[in-house]
Amino acid sequence: MLNFIKGTIIGIALVIPGLSGSIFAVVVGLYDRLLQAVNHFRTNPKKNLRFLAPIGLGAVVGILISTKAVLVVTTHWPLPSYGFFIGLVLGIGPFIYRKLVLKPFTWWYLLLVAGGFAGIYGLAKLGGTQPENLIAIQRLSSVSDAGVMAFAGIFAVSLMAIPGISGSVMLMVIDQYGTVYNAVSQLGDAARAFASGNWSAFNTAMGAVALLLPFMLGAIVGLIAVAKLMAYLLEHFETQVYYAVCGIVAAAVVILIETGIAPYWPATGMVLPVLFVVVSLIIGVLATIFLDKPESNADAD
Repeated sequence: MLNFIKGTIIGIALVIPGLSGSIFAVVVGLYDRLLQAVNHFRTNPKKNLRFLAPIGLGAVVGILISTKAVLVVTTHWPLPSYGFFIGLVLGIGPFIYRKLVLKPFTWWYLLLVAGGFAGIYGLAKLGGTQPENLIAIQRLSSVSDAGVMAFAGIFAVSLMAIPGISGSVMLMVIDQYGTVYNAVSQLGDAARAFASGNWSAFNTAMGAVALLLPFMLGAIVGLIAVAKLMAYLLEHFETQVYYAVCGIVAAAVVILIETGIAPYWPATGMVLPVLFVVVSLIIGVLATIFLDKPESNADAD
């Protein structure tokens, strides 16, 4: 049950732009064990499945209960919601700091920060800065659509496995955030249509839900591909990885400002928007810090 609850928290984090599901896996004490279970699944399938199943189920529940809410909130109240998202990202600071002080600072680490920033921000510029509620693909209707969704799964999930990177922001980078989470939200519509016997509405909803199949296949490929790499890097170059994560987090903040704050900033009446953003940002920082805890305590759970 505890792992199910932790999985639910991770699932909610996967939906919210700017939040890193992998960071939340770390702060609730599951990240290393998740990597180990994925990398060594065939060694003891029964034991690893028993560990992964409640976390995976919790993540699915977290995604389902939060998807529509996030899309509605970001559409109707973009300034406070994106201020909150930015605060959630910045709240990761204490966790990252604990990783950075594990080794003495050397100047070349700044190249890792710059590289992390340039890599993610550059990808964002390639992908554009479309709003989060853009639904680029309404339903699965071609092999091309399936290929795009498979790539989205590989791209977002493989990068999301790196602590500090938000899978939602990575979906925004390639303009597929609205597409994926609209498809998820259609699961509930499909269930209601099926229960009421409204087959026309059911078929319409399932056309969007079908997009999740190639996305999930891509996600599995991306997760398997990066899990071994991350396990190796964190074992041998943990501090260096987190210097790069600093740049990645900075890029995520800039992307969130450009996509969620700047387009909706009013030309007049600055006081109220500033107040909304600052208050929501502080709440976001405090929320992440509240969920964060030293690894020694997390491991004890």
